[in-house]
Amino acid sequence: MTTGLEVHLASRPSGWPTPDNFRLVEVPVPSPGPGQVLVRNTVMSVDPYMRGRMNDVKSYVPPFRVDAPLDGGAVGEVVAAGEGVALAPGQTVLHGLGWREYALVEARGVRPVDVTVAPASAYLGALGMPGLTAYAGVVEVAAMKPGDTVFVSAAAGAVGSLAGQIAKLRGAARVVGSAGSATKVAYARELGFDAAFDYHDGPVRESLRVAAPDGIDVYFDNVGGDHLEAAIGALRNHGRVALCGAIAQYNATEPPAAPRNLALAIGKRLTLRGFIVGDHNHLRDAFVAEVGGWLRAGQLRYDETVVDGLRNAPEAFLGLLRGENLGKMLVRL
Repeated sequence: MTTGLEVHLASRPSGWPTPDNFRLVEVPVPSPGPGQVLVRNTVMSVDPYMRGRMNDVKSYVPPFRVDAPLDGGAVGEVVAAGEGVALAPGQTVLHGLGWREYALVEARGVRPVDVTVAPASAYLGALGMPGLTAYAGVVEVAAMKPGDTVFVSAAAGAVGSLAGQIAKLRGAARVVGSAGSATKVAYARELGFDAAFDYHDGPVRESLRVAAPDGIDVYFDNVGGDHLEAAIGALRNHGRVALCGAIAQYNATEPPAAPRNLALAIGKRLTLRGFIVGDHNHLRDAFVAEVGGWLRAGQLRYDETVVDGLRNAPEAFLGLLRGENLGKMLVRL
C-alpha cells in the first residue's frame, strides 16, 4: 500500500509556535470515490492567517484540529479521479488541502490552472489568494483613487509587495512601505515604492512622517499595532484603511497597546474596514485580467522564498512569522 506524509497540529501554541506544535505523520494514500480526485501536491503555501487557526477560538474560518492535518492552499497534479469527474491524470489543479503529500479532494473543491500562462506556484501568490487580497484591498476596500498617497506595511511580504505595486500601477501619486530589515527596504524600492523604511530604526510615526510629509490617503494594514496608530495619525480627512492583517499581535499573549488614537477617526472622518478575501470573489475575473496583463507586460514583479520538503513545512511557517521571506513563502514537495 502506498503511503504519504501529512503535517498534523500536535498541540495548540501559547504565544510563538515551536516545532513541538507540529507532528509529521505517515498515512495510507486513499483511492478516490465518486466525485473525488486524488492530487499529488507539488507546492503548498504557508500564510500568516494560519497562526490564528492554531488557536481554539471562534473566527471567520474554523480552527485547526489537534491531532489532525493542517490545511491551506496547494497546487498539485491529478493522480486519479473517481466516477463522474472530468479531470484527467496529470492535470494541474489548485485546492485547499496542503500540508500533505497526497490530498483526496472533492472535485468541486479544485480549480484547474494553466501552467502555460504562469508557473504553478504563481497560483499560490500573484495569481492566487495573496494577489486577490492585495487587489481587493487596494481597489475595492480602500477605494484607492489616482493621485492618492498610499502606505503599505509588511511591504516585502506576499500581499504587501503586490499591494504597493498595484497601487502604483493604478495611479497612486506616492507609495510608502515599511519592512523589517535593510534588505527588505531595498527590495520594496526595487519594486517601485517611492519610499520605504525599516520599522526597527525608530518610532513608526516618525519614519512615516519623513516618508510621507504631507500625509497619506490610504493605509493597507498587514501589521496592526503601532503601524495602525501611526497611519491614523498620518491619514488625511476621509482617509481609508484596508484592515487585512495584524501580524504584530498574532503571537501576543497580552492585548496590543496601540492604537491609542482611534478617536482621531471621528474628526478625520476615516473609514477603517476589515476584509476577508473570500468576500471579494466577484473581482476574480477583473483581477486575473488586470494582474495577468501586468505580469505578461513585465510591469508587476513577484518573488518567492521556497523551502524544500514537507518535513520542513513547519520551519517554513515559523520563518514566515519571523519575517524571513521576501515575497511569497512556499514549500516545494
